[in-house]
Amino acid sequence: MSIALDAKTQTDDPFDLATRITTRDGRTIGHTSDAYWAFVGPFGGTTAATMLRAMMDHPKREGDPLALTVNYCAPIAKGPFDLNVRLIKPNRSSQHWSVELTQGEDVAAFATAVFAVRRPSWSHQPKTMPQVTPFGDAKPYREAAANWVRQYQFRFVDRGPQIGESGDGALASAHTKLWIRDAVPRRLDAISLASMGDAFFGRIFHVRKEIVPFGTVSMTTYFHTDAEELAAMSADTVLGVADASVFHKSYGDQIAELWTPDGKLLATTQQVTYFKA
Repeated sequence: MSIALDAKTQTDDPFDLATRITTRDGRTIGHTSDAYWAFVGPFGGTTAATMLRAMMDHPKREGDPLALTVNYCAPIAKGPFDLNVRLIKPNRSSQHWSVELTQGEDVAAFATAVFAVRRPSWSHQPKTMPQVTPFGDAKPYREAAANWVRQYQFRFVDRGPQIGESGDGALASAHTKLWIRDAVPRRLDAISLASMGDAFFGRIFHVRKEIVPFGTVSMTTYFHTDAEELAAMSADTVLGVADASVFHKSYGDQIAELWTPDGKLLATTQQVTYFKA
């Protein structure tokens, strides 16, 4: 079973407003949201979510997201943008899609996605969720250096950011565990998972304990559930586990996992990021 989030089912929820798309004169159009603004452009998570929504809303779409890769090519200016969606190749059980986000003649981002119809099969999850403090017992994170941060509830349970606490200059760990929930609670779906996969502060901020110029170049999200399972869960909170492997010559990586409170792995993500430090 697949659930399409078309214009008729989108709500006035802040996240739905930020990722809303409309179709006019054959064009698919999105718009940036001040509520999800980052330092010099929109939060990359909502950009990814909007592009995924454009593909999910297409009348030829079948199945649920299996993989989504977003490449951020240029700054996205405040205002409207076009989403050029194309079905590249349909197969018996999967579809391959692409979408370009353009402003004027410029491509600001492009994405590819694989959708699949999941069928009952043998299942095994070798990885287990780490044991952490429950969401209700964890302390809310109150700092907000950018608007988009205010749109989520963050509750760090291991190695929260220590911005401005450089002290003797020793580097901190890139590893973090935290609970994430929309500030206005919203049931999880593929769109929100695509955004939450980017809702981790840059690993370099944690390691260096300071804000430096930083941005995602490319992000891939793998989805390990479908709309039917998510609807049955009625979940609105995930445990995020994030880490990094290397920072070298202006680029680094970022890896993350999104878990349900009862231990189901919903999504995993990988990024390559730019930094100036």
